[in-house]
Amino acid sequence: MERQRGSSSSSPKYSILIPTYNERLNISLVTYLIFKHLSDINFEIIVIDDASPDGTQEVVKQLQRVYGESRILLKPRQGKLGLGTAYVHGLKYASGDFVIIMDADLSHHPKYLPSFIRKQIETNADIVTGTRYVKGGGVHGWNLMRKLTSRGANVLAQTLLWPGVSDLTGSFRLYKKSVLEDLIKSCVSKGYVFQMEMIVRASRKHYHIEEVPITFVDRVYGISKLGGSEIVQYLKGLVYLFLTT
Repeated sequence: MERQRGSSSSSPKYSILIPTYNERLNISLVTYLIFKHLSDINFEIIVIDDASPDGTQEVVKQLQRVYGESRILLKPRQGKLGLGTAYVHGLKYASGDFVIIMDADLSHHPKYLPSFIRKQIETNADIVTGTRYVKGGGVHGWNLMRKLTSRGANVLAQTLLWPGVSDLTGSFRLYKKSVLEDLIKSCVSKGYVFQMEMIVRASRKHYHIEEVPITFVDRVYGISKLGGSEIVQYLKGLVYLFLTT
């Protein structure tokens, strides 16, 4: 039976894009939490799955039977094609006035979504981004080396790029749909650097950016997809943005 709460046609609509790869154990819980924390909000969830071999798509189809296919859209792809292109793919199906991007692994807790929406309404921001690096934000579940690596990456990026935000590599954000469409057209990065390029180009275009403190929690189930190749990709992307923005 389809749930109808949060479906008022007069209120702004939010499209929540969630890229997945082997997130069978997480997608049900993150979906439940989104519905719990946005019970009075008009929204849709768009799952962009990159041909997960663990049965993620089958779980999403079960969720569609519970919540309705108008509230949960499954838009799969042929394989792992990069994070940036996943958002491009999902955006094609978004019917909302605003687009929220977040991870499926519960590192981005849906409890922060009302704060994102409230901040946007209060400030009329073009972008609201979650940050680990202001008062009230933080990281839970990382060892010291990973914390130092993340902090170092952000300090290096801040020094070279001066983006005007405290957390360049975060991927928990709310965009006005028209702003996201504009930024995506000018971005060339496809992997993990995509998030950094998006916020840097938004700053260069003088879009209004606001921040909300969040606590990033290491994934509950599954294996992190961040490895050495992504770190090299990040450094290359940093140099590219330094030279071109």
